Amino acid sequence: MIPRCLALSLLLLLAALPGLLLLAACDSGPPRLAKLPADGVVLAFGDSLTHGTGARAEASYPAVLQELIGRRVLRAGVPGEVTAEGLTRLPGVLQDGTPDLLVLIHGGNDLLQRRAREDTLANLRAMVRLARKRGVAVVLLGVPNLGLIPGRSAGFYAELAEELEVPYDGEALPAILKQPNLKSDAIHPNAQGYRKLAEAVAELLRRSGAI
Repeated sequence: MIPRCLALSLLLLLAALPGLLLLAACDSGPPRLAKLPADGVVLAFGDSLTHGTGARAEASYPAVLQELIGRRVLRAGVPGEVTAEGLTRLPGVLQDGTPDLLVLIHGGNDLLQRRAREDTLANLRAMVRLARKRGVAVVLLGVPNLGLIPGRSAGFYAELAEELEVPYDGEALPAILKQPNLKSDAIHPNAQGYRKLAEAVAELLRRSGAI
Protein backbone atom coordinates (compact mmCIF):
# COMPACT_ATOMS: atom_id res chain seq x y z
CA MET A 1 0.00 0.00 0.00
CA ILE A 2 1.32 3.47 -0.90
CA PRO A 3 1.76 5.70 2.16
CA ARG A 4 -0.82 8.45 2.34
CA CYS A 5 1.77 11.25 2.08
CA LEU A 6 3.34 9.67 -1.02
CA ALA A 7 -0.03 9.15 -2.65
CA LEU A 8 -0.90 12.80 -2.02
CA SER A 9 2.40 13.90 -3.53
CA LEU A 10 1.76 11.82 -6.65
CA LEU A 11 -1.72 13.28 -7.04
CA LEU A 12 -0.34 16.82 -6.75
CA LEU A 13 2.33 16.03 -9.32
CA LEU A 14 -0.21 14.60 -11.76
CA ALA A 15 -2.46 17.61 -11.30
CA ALA A 16 0.41 19.96 -12.06
CA LEU A 17 1.74 17.97 -15.01
CA PRO A 18 -0.33 19.63 -17.80
CA GLY A 19 0.83 23.05 -16.65
CA LEU A 20 4.43 21.90 -16.44
CA LEU A 21 4.25 20.47 -19.95
CA LEU A 22 2.74 23.70 -21.25
CA LEU A 23 5.48 25.71 -19.58
CA ALA A 24 8.12 23.46 -21.10
CA ALA A 25 6.55 23.92 -24.54
CA CYS A 26 6.53 27.69 -24.09
CA ASP A 27 10.19 27.68 -23.08
CA SER A 28 11.32 25.41 -25.91
CA GLY A 29 12.08 28.35 -28.20
CA PRO A 30 11.76 28.46 -32.00
CA PRO A 31 12.30 25.43 -34.24
CA ARG A 32 15.96 24.48 -34.49
CA LEU A 33 18.05 25.07 -37.59
CA ALA A 34 21.43 23.74 -38.66
CA LYS A 35 24.30 26.02 -37.71
CA LEU A 36 25.48 28.22 -40.56
CA PRO A 37 29.06 27.53 -41.63
CA ALA A 38 31.60 30.34 -41.28
CA ASP A 39 31.36 30.94 -45.04
CA GLY A 40 27.58 30.56 -45.08
CA VAL A 41 25.39 32.93 -47.10
CA VAL A 42 22.15 34.49 -45.87
CA LEU A 43 19.57 35.82 -48.31
CA ALA A 44 17.48 38.73 -47.03
CA PHE A 45 14.43 38.67 -49.28
CA GLY A 46 11.50 41.08 -49.32
CA ASP A 47 10.28 44.49 -50.38
CA SER A 48 11.25 48.04 -49.36
CA LEU A 49 11.85 47.02 -45.74
CA THR A 50 14.60 44.70 -46.96
CA HIS A 51 15.85 47.16 -49.57
CA GLY A 52 16.33 49.70 -46.76
CA THR A 53 14.08 52.51 -47.97
CA GLY A 54 14.56 55.46 -45.64
CA ALA A 55 18.27 54.89 -45.00
CA ARG A 56 21.52 54.52 -46.91
CA ALA A 57 22.39 51.07 -48.23
CA GLU A 58 25.06 50.53 -45.58
CA ALA A 59 22.43 51.17 -42.88
CA SER A 60 19.87 48.71 -44.28
CA TYR A 61 19.05 45.77 -42.06
CA PRO A 62 20.85 43.21 -44.30
CA ALA A 63 24.06 45.28 -44.19
CA VAL A 64 23.91 45.59 -40.41
CA LEU A 65 22.98 41.92 -40.03
CA GLN A 66 26.11 40.96 -41.95
CA GLU A 67 28.20 42.83 -39.38
CA LEU A 68 26.37 41.23 -36.47
CA ILE A 69 26.56 37.58 -37.55
CA GLY A 70 29.84 37.48 -39.45
CA ARG A 71 28.33 35.86 -42.54
CA ARG A 72 27.67 37.25 -45.98
CA VAL A 73 24.15 38.65 -46.28
CA LEU A 74 22.64 39.30 -49.71
CA ARG A 75 20.17 42.19 -49.88
CA ALA A 76 17.31 41.27 -52.24
CA GLY A 77 14.55 43.75 -51.48
CA VAL A 78 12.39 45.37 -54.17
CA PRO A 79 10.36 48.43 -53.10
CA GLY A 80 6.68 48.18 -53.92
CA GLU A 81 6.75 44.46 -54.60
CA VAL A 82 3.79 42.28 -53.59
CA THR A 83 4.11 38.63 -52.61
CA ALA A 84 2.89 37.33 -55.98
CA GLU A 85 5.77 39.18 -57.64
CA GLY A 86 8.16 38.04 -54.94
CA LEU A 87 7.21 34.43 -55.52
CA THR A 88 7.98 34.82 -59.23
CA ARG A 89 11.33 36.49 -58.49
CA LEU A 90 12.54 34.15 -55.74
CA PRO A 91 13.66 31.13 -57.84
CA GLY A 92 16.17 33.20 -59.79
CA VAL A 93 17.52 34.87 -56.65
CA LEU A 94 17.95 31.51 -54.94
CA GLN A 95 19.78 30.16 -57.97
CA ASP A 96 22.09 33.17 -58.34
CA GLY A 97 22.84 33.64 -54.64
CA THR A 98 23.03 29.97 -53.57
CA PRO A 99 22.22 30.89 -49.95
CA ASP A 100 22.19 28.62 -46.93
CA LEU A 101 19.40 30.52 -45.19
CA LEU A 102 16.55 32.81 -46.21
CA VAL A 103 15.26 35.66 -44.04
CA LEU A 104 11.75 36.35 -45.35
CA ILE A 105 10.11 39.72 -44.60
CA HIS A 106 7.37 40.24 -47.17
CA GLY A 107 3.70 41.10 -47.51
CA GLY A 108 3.54 44.73 -46.41
CA ASN A 109 2.43 45.91 -49.83
CA ASP A 110 -0.24 43.21 -49.97
CA LEU A 111 -1.60 44.61 -46.71
CA LEU A 112 -1.42 48.21 -47.94
CA GLN A 113 -3.27 47.25 -51.11
CA ARG A 114 -5.79 45.16 -49.16
CA ARG A 115 -5.06 42.06 -51.21
CA ALA A 116 -6.83 38.85 -50.25
CA ARG A 117 -5.40 37.36 -47.08
CA GLU A 118 -5.62 33.85 -48.51
CA ASP A 119 -3.56 34.83 -51.57
CA THR A 120 -0.85 36.51 -49.50
CA LEU A 121 -0.65 33.53 -47.19
CA ALA A 122 -0.47 31.12 -50.14
CA ASN A 123 2.35 33.13 -51.74
CA LEU A 124 4.37 33.21 -48.52
CA ARG A 125 3.81 29.49 -48.00
CA ALA A 126 5.02 28.80 -51.53
CA MET A 127 8.17 30.88 -50.92
CA VAL A 128 9.03 28.92 -47.79
CA ARG A 129 8.45 25.59 -49.51
CA LEU A 130 10.44 26.63 -52.58
CA ALA A 131 13.44 27.59 -50.45
CA ARG A 132 13.28 24.40 -48.42
CA LYS A 133 12.97 22.28 -51.55
CA ARG A 134 16.33 23.72 -52.59
CA GLY A 135 17.86 22.96 -49.20
CA VAL A 136 17.66 26.54 -47.90
CA ALA A 137 16.57 27.06 -44.28
CA VAL A 138 14.01 29.81 -43.61
CA VAL A 139 13.21 32.26 -40.84
CA LEU A 140 10.16 34.52 -40.99
CA LEU A 141 9.34 37.96 -39.61
CA GLY A 142 5.81 39.29 -39.43
CA VAL A 143 4.71 42.64 -40.86
CA PRO A 144 1.96 44.80 -39.34
CA ASN A 145 -0.78 46.39 -41.40
CA LEU A 146 1.20 49.48 -42.32
CA GLY A 147 -1.89 51.35 -43.46
CA LEU A 148 -3.11 51.55 -39.87
CA ILE A 149 -1.48 52.43 -36.56
CA PRO A 150 1.05 49.58 -36.24
CA GLY A 151 0.17 47.29 -33.38
CA ARG A 152 0.96 43.70 -34.16
CA SER A 153 1.89 41.57 -37.13
CA ALA A 154 -0.93 40.31 -39.31
CA GLY A 155 -2.19 37.02 -37.91
CA PHE A 156 -1.42 34.87 -40.93
CA TYR A 157 2.33 35.13 -40.30
CA ALA A 158 2.10 33.28 -36.99
CA GLU A 159 -0.26 30.75 -38.60
CA LEU A 160 2.26 30.07 -41.36
CA ALA A 161 5.17 29.80 -38.94
CA GLU A 162 3.28 27.27 -36.85
CA GLU A 163 2.07 25.30 -39.87
CA LEU A 164 5.53 24.95 -41.42
CA GLU A 165 7.54 25.05 -38.16
CA VAL A 166 9.52 28.11 -39.19
CA PRO A 167 11.49 30.20 -36.65
CA TYR A 168 9.41 33.37 -36.33
CA ASP A 169 9.43 36.86 -34.85
CA GLY A 170 6.16 38.75 -35.01
CA GLU A 171 7.06 41.52 -32.57
CA ALA A 172 10.18 43.27 -33.88
CA LEU A 173 8.72 45.28 -36.76
CA PRO A 174 5.53 46.38 -34.97
CA ALA A 175 7.63 47.56 -32.01
CA ILE A 176 9.97 49.53 -34.28
CA LEU A 177 7.19 51.13 -36.33
CA LYS A 178 5.36 52.30 -33.20
CA GLN A 179 8.31 54.54 -32.27
CA PRO A 180 8.57 57.81 -34.23
CA ASN A 181 12.27 58.16 -33.44
CA LEU A 182 12.94 54.85 -35.27
CA LYS A 183 11.08 55.77 -38.49
CA SER A 184 12.01 57.69 -41.63
CA ASP A 185 8.37 58.00 -42.70
CA ALA A 186 4.99 56.48 -41.85
CA ILE A 187 5.90 52.94 -42.94
CA HIS A 188 9.70 52.65 -43.03
CA PRO A 189 12.37 52.55 -40.33
CA ASN A 190 15.32 54.93 -40.31
CA ALA A 191 18.93 53.81 -39.84
CA GLN A 192 18.43 53.32 -36.12
CA GLY A 193 15.24 51.36 -36.76
CA TYR A 194 16.93 49.10 -39.29
CA ARG A 195 19.67 48.38 -36.77
CA LYS A 196 17.01 47.31 -34.28
CA LEU A 197 15.52 45.07 -36.97
CA ALA A 198 18.91 43.52 -37.74
CA GLU A 199 19.45 42.88 -34.04
CA ALA A 200 16.07 41.12 -33.84
CA VAL A 201 16.92 38.92 -36.83
CA ALA A 202 20.32 38.07 -35.35
CA GLU A 203 18.66 37.13 -32.07
CA LEU A 204 16.17 34.89 -33.88
CA LEU A 205 19.06 33.17 -35.65
CA ARG A 206 20.83 32.67 -32.32
CA ARG A 207 17.73 31.27 -30.64
CA SER A 208 17.12 28.86 -33.52
CA GLY A 209 20.75 27.64 -33.45
CA ALA A 210 21.69 29.02 -36.89
CA ILE A 211 24.56 31.06 -35.44
